[in-house]
Amino acid sequence: MIGICTDSNSQLPASLAQRYGIEVVPLTVTVDGAEYMEGIDLDADAFYAKYTDGHRPAVSTSQPSPGQFAVAYDDLLARGCTEILSIHVSGAMSGTLNAARLAAHSLPTPVRLVDSGTASFGISCCVWAAAAAIADGATLDQAAQIAEQLAPSIGNVFVVGALDHLHAGGRGTGLAHGDDLAMLTLRDGNVEVVERLATALDAVNAMASYAIGWGTTVRVAVGHSDAATQPLADGLEAAVGEAASVIDVVRYRVGPSVGAHTGPGTVGCFVFPA
Repeated sequence: MIGICTDSNSQLPASLAQRYGIEVVPLTVTVDGAEYMEGIDLDADAFYAKYTDGHRPAVSTSQPSPGQFAVAYDDLLARGCTEILSIHVSGAMSGTLNAARLAAHSLPTPVRLVDSGTASFGISCCVWAAAAAIADGATLDQAAQIAEQLAPSIGNVFVVGALDHLHAGGRGTGLAHGDDLAMLTLRDGNVEVVERLATALDAVNAMASYAIGWGTTVRVAVGHSDAATQPLADGLEAAVGEAASVIDVVRYRVGPSVGAHTGPGTVGCFVFPA
């Protein structure tokens, strides 16, 4: 049996973790000098609650330790796994993969490490595709190859400061230009502007069109940051869910390790060929 492990920068939702029995190793997130483990003692709601009365907390992140990976691998072995596929944030962005490698060296069971070449839910796209392949009978090598080769096929778009534009009829702050709200994408480690929209609702429609047009058969993940952005994410989910090309939609939260860079008011989606 093949077990799967990833790190919390993947923003992997509980629905996918439970569906495929995936172990998630938490990053450490430091907020105003206090350390937390992402997803364990600091979830999305608790994180964004720290953005109050105009206060923007000082946030930093650090990779999991080899010991944390050893515990996750042991948990998979205890469940009867005889092989492990460990998929993580790009090695160019974090030392997480090196920590996993150190833990894997001391394990008697084969551990296949995969550099996803991406970050945030892009990692989860690789995990999702590999897990679906394993469920359909793929070997460890086959699933690893699927994860390793997927990154160039993953699309993503998002907006930040969306609530400013929703409440102010198009005028806001964040990554805006004049009265416009920027629809952004993360590509090769850089944030780029895809299109500028007048309002957050226009942005939702544009993001839905982007996802639906990504391929003839796709899987989509819709994410939001703070609770106030949930209605926009609901609208985005409804729009993409109606498309014949979309075979599966999951929801996720933009958690602390990603929200540290984007802040509240973030809504977006990831999409990849099924």
